[in-house]
Amino acid sequence: MSNMVVFGSYVPLSSPIHRLDARTKLILCFWYVISVFFANHLLPAIWVSLVLLAVLVVSRVPLRMYWKGLKPFLIVILITVCLQVLFSSGGQVYWDFGWMSVTSDGIKNAFLIFYRFTVIITASTVLTATTPTLQLASAFSWLIYPLKWLKIPVDKISLMLSIALRFVPTIMADIKVIMDAQRSRGMDFHQGNLITRLKHLLTVVIPLFVNSLQHSEDLAIAMEARGYSLDRQRTQYQQLRWHKGDNFALLLMVVVDVGIGILNLI
Repeated sequence: MSNMVVFGSYVPLSSPIHRLDARTKLILCFWYVISVFFANHLLPAIWVSLVLLAVLVVSRVPLRMYWKGLKPFLIVILITVCLQVLFSSGGQVYWDFGWMSVTSDGIKNAFLIFYRFTVIITASTVLTATTPTLQLASAFSWLIYPLKWLKIPVDKISLMLSIALRFVPTIMADIKVIMDAQRSRGMDFHQGNLITRLKHLLTVVIPLFVNSLQHSEDLAIAMEARGYSLDRQRTQYQQLRWHKGDNFALLLMVVVDVGIGILNLI
C-alpha cells in the first residue's frame, strides 16, 4: 500500500465503507457536500466533522495517509483564506490599509472557507480511496443516465471521468520521478526567488506534458486494438449490487441532516 492517498487513487482494503455499493457512496458524497454548506455555525460544523472522522476510522485507511493526501491542496486553501481575510468587509475593522482590510466577518468567513475546503476534499478522497475507478465511473454513469433523454453523451462523459481518475495516480508518480531525476542533476526547486522557482518548474512541466501525451496515445492504441467503440451498447463485467447496508448508510445520512437542523436551531 502506498503511504499517501491522493484524489483518484484506490486503496484496496476490507471495510464497511469499501463494501458499500459505489452508487451509494457517490450519492452520499454529493449529499454530504451539500449538507456541509448548511453547517454555518460552530456546533453543526463540529457535528459534520465528527461524522467525517467516524467515516475515516471505519474505512480503515490510516489517518496519516489522508493527511498526506490533503497536504498538496493546503497551498490553494491557504491562498483562498488569505484573500478572504484581506478583501472581505463587514463587522469590526481590526486593520485597514487602502483597499485591504481585516474585519471580524472576514476572519469568520475565512475560517468557514477553510473548514469547507478541508472537509469536502477529505470526503471526496474517502470516496475515491474506497471505490475502484471502474465502479465509480459506472456509478456516475448510472446517476446521470436520465440525461440521455436530453441527448447528452452520458457514455462519453463517464469514459472521460474514468480515464481522468485512473491517470491521477499515474501523473503524480510521473511528477515524483521527474523531480527526482532533476534533483539528481543538481536542480534545487527551493532555491531562488519566485521567478527562479517558476523557471525551475518548467523542467518538470515539459517532461510531464510529453509523458501525458504518450500515455494518452498508448491508451488510444490499446482501446482501438480491443475494438472499443462508444457507438455500441456496452456491458459491465462487475455488476453493481445494492445491499441492506446501503439502505442503512442512507438512513444514517438522514440522521446526520436531522442533527445539522437541530444544532442550527440551538
